[in-house]
Amino acid sequence: MTGTSDFVESAAASLALVREQRPRVHCLMNTVVQKFVADGLAALGAIPSMTSTPEEVEAFARRADALVVNLGTLDEERRRAIRLAAAVARDADKPWIVDPVHCDYPPSRLAFARELIASEPSVVRGNASEMDFFGEVNGALKIKTGAVDELTLDLHTIRVENGHPLMAQVTGTGCLSGALIAAFMAVEPDRLKAATGALLTSGIAAEIAAERSSGPGTFEALFRDALAALRAEDIIVNARISHADG
Repeated sequence: MTGTSDFVESAAASLALVREQRPRVHCLMNTVVQKFVADGLAALGAIPSMTSTPEEVEAFARRADALVVNLGTLDEERRRAIRLAAAVARDADKPWIVDPVHCDYPPSRLAFARELIASEPSVVRGNASEMDFFGEVNGALKIKTGAVDELTLDLHTIRVENGHPLMAQVTGTGCLSGALIAAFMAVEPDRLKAATGALLTSGIAAEIAAERSSGPGTFEALFRDALAALRAEDIIVNARISHADG
């Protein structure tokens, strides 16, 4: 396992690659946060696509460099679209992420989350109450987000401490972090490094935005500005990560 400095340097390099290569991330996203997530990806330099109609989703997933699946708002048509897009990503060996939002509420949602995780996504990302429902995740990178984000792959664990409490007062910051992870995975094949880089980027941008904001309303706009203006040196100077290998 390499040192934390290697992860920080990789994060800075991956940020530059996202802006240079402009990966397309297809988002099957909570309808409440679609614009916020699309704007956040665009601010970073990635290209978002958001369609969820079963008739079109396979074509969009094939064109994308990575896929993020978010269970925030579900109906039968969206479940069908998610299955179709996930199959495309899996068959084409594209990175794809499952965010099992509110799987701790209805049993049907938990069952669907387990079905997707059995399909071997690259990453499963959720908060503590959601992730406690899942033990092994078929070799996926397991990410538990919160005041400190914990990323576990095999026996290796990284903790990312960057972020700000105002993130919890803006709907969609967690959903956006999943999309940013997808963007970073499109340019960095090491899943643990890519996800660490994305969470460092999000957390440090949030800290910068919080310094200038007067509350959640101004924070939301300033957060997007901070993502667009973030520099490699901001990551190198401000990153707070540690190993916690099992």
